[in-house]
Amino acid sequence: MESEKYKKRLHYALILSFITIGYNLIEGVVSTFFGASDDTLALFGFGLDSFVEVLSGVGIAHMIYRMKRSPVKERDSFEVTALKITGTTLYLLTAGLVVGAVLAIINKSEPDTTLAGIIIAVLSILTMYFLYREKIKVGEKLGSQPIISDAKCTKTCFYLSFILLASSLLYELWQIPYVDALGSLGIAWYAWKEGKEAFENARSKSLSCSSHCC
Repeated sequence: MESEKYKKRLHYALILSFITIGYNLIEGVVSTFFGASDDTLALFGFGLDSFVEVLSGVGIAHMIYRMKRSPVKERDSFEVTALKITGTTLYLLTAGLVVGAVLAIINKSEPDTTLAGIIIAVLSILTMYFLYREKIKVGEKLGSQPIISDAKCTKTCFYLSFILLASSLLYELWQIPYVDALGSLGIAWYAWKEGKEAFENARSKSLSCSSHCC
């Protein structure tokens, strides 16, 4: 009976990872589209980060799939490679967002509107909170550190959404100059920390994930 419960909970964890991948993929497409069309750098960067999280999510799903077959003590070569690609992409994203923010400030570029950013950020906050809560619950019931660690990463994505919401709201309501550029720099900071964490985990093959990863 306990074995059956374990399998069902692990299957639910795998479903949650698939939801995370699917949501981030849709969020990335929508965010980059509206970010580009509305000249919103923060939203565009948020969308690119969502695409990176798809790759990270694939690595997590692969790990949970392995857990269904046998206990997992460290990351395998597929997961390590995924982490290295994720880290490299996040560093490139950081550089691109910093350069974009500087150019936006120099050229005094401002978004046409940040309404899309507000809507996407609110949806992301609600979705990430649900995923975080469910991953924590199933991770604790399974006594699985990898799943609990993944939940903490989802929680960081939850916080990242608040950066987008704050910058989008401030500009949409009061047209505060450069707030969109500052929001993109906040996202860049998180991207850099995520990239650093990805490379550290790739080197150690650790199953842990600090509160700075996503």
